[in-house]
Amino acid sequence: MSLFLTVRSSKRAALVVLGGTQVALVAAITLMTVPLPSIQREFGLGQGDLALLTSAYGLTFGGLLLLGGRLADRLGAREMFLAGMVLLALASAAGGLAPDRAVLLAARFAQGAGAAMAAPAAVALVTRLHPDERERQDALAVWGTLSVTGAVGGSLLSGLVAAVASWRWSFLLPAAVGVAAVAAGAFLLPAAPRTAARLDVPGALLATAGLVAVTYGLVEGSAAVAGAGLLLTAGFVVVQARTARPLLPLRLLAHRGRGVALVVVFLTAAASATVTFLLSLYLQQVRGLSPISTSAAFLPFLLVVVMGPISGRLLRRLGVRRVLVAGLLLAAVAMLLVGRIASTGTVLAGLLVFPVASGMAFSAATVAAFDGVSAEDSGAAGGLVNTAMEVGPTAGLAVLVALAAARADAVDAGGAQAVAEGYGFALTAMAPVFLLAAAMVAVAFNQSRER
Repeated sequence: MSLFLTVRSSKRAALVVLGGTQVALVAAITLMTVPLPSIQREFGLGQGDLALLTSAYGLTFGGLLLLGGRLADRLGAREMFLAGMVLLALASAAGGLAPDRAVLLAARFAQGAGAAMAAPAAVALVTRLHPDERERQDALAVWGTLSVTGAVGGSLLSGLVAAVASWRWSFLLPAAVGVAAVAAGAFLLPAAPRTAARLDVPGALLATAGLVAVTYGLVEGSAAVAGAGLLLTAGFVVVQARTARPLLPLRLLAHRGRGVALVVVFLTAAASATVTFLLSLYLQQVRGLSPISTSAAFLPFLLVVVMGPISGRLLRRLGVRRVLVAGLLLAAVAMLLVGRIASTGTVLAGLLVFPVASGMAFSAATVAAFDGVSAEDSGAAGGLVNTAMEVGPTAGLAVLVALAAARADAVDAGGAQAVAEGYGFALTAMAPVFLLAAAMVAVAFNQSRER
């Protein structure tokens, strides 16, 4: 009995290490948001430099996730997780102590590379720690909410850092998490199986170049770069179809339920980032709120923390299909509420509904994405889920910010009224997208069940 309790407590401790790391990896993206003006003043950065510094982490994180996932399968998930966290800790320390903008930018790129190594390995280890199907479903349901938790937590900490400390703590906090994760993970994390397959180098180059180009093109508003990225991504798919040992086995995408689940992750991540971004701008630019007050406005988003365990119970009772549809319908309602941006009460209601909706959607989609995935492909599947999670916000922001700007330009009154109407229009536009996604889920999972 004592041995059973020891094993159980060790498993829980390992899950805490992995889950805490996932939260920290995503929080590192938003942790710099509010302190950016301080960094700009210290190093004399222009708007272009600031935009690149903001997106550097996401560029390497999103671009290297598929490669990181396959390396976890080939070299061992435990080893890749520890190596990625070592790189993250070193890069974060370098950023926190950076004497100039070149070192700061290089540190930001290196942070993203470390995160791309650790994130898919972490979720592969979660599946390894829970061989029982019910336990694994509960763990993945919780895991699905961690990225949103990290994004919200990073935003809240961002305002606190800007108010009471130097911007350098935006780097030093992830460094501390990296050191703690390596120290604890070396003792708690289990060894994972490795594959003997050779690494698909052409596929790795095409996937990385394609994802980075698409992301950078969207961030910079360059249709040519984004188009080139899409061509590289198409080339990647062709290479994967013809390679005996592909970086991304296309069989993972052949399952209709998994493909739709990845779309849900993509859309929900995009909506989460867009709500945070547009409301943050509105509250500071139009309402005149301070950074601390703006961060506090998103405290309701922390409801997503409790949605992981709740979603796990709902999944056992109702199944993936019903939970996904319910989450997406609630997300559509939330977008209609926050779209009425001038009404404080309505927006607050939307901010309370959305974390419930996104928690259900993320949890159920994560469980569906790993359904039927073999141990040798768990890292690749983790890379897919994390890629959808990271590319979604970039694509969503690019499209919806452009939509908001176009709507604002069409308002004759101009000024604050035009800004508010543009933001509200962009947020409301996500509602029909979520309704369409709910219909896709209803059809895809019903057909999957019949087969």
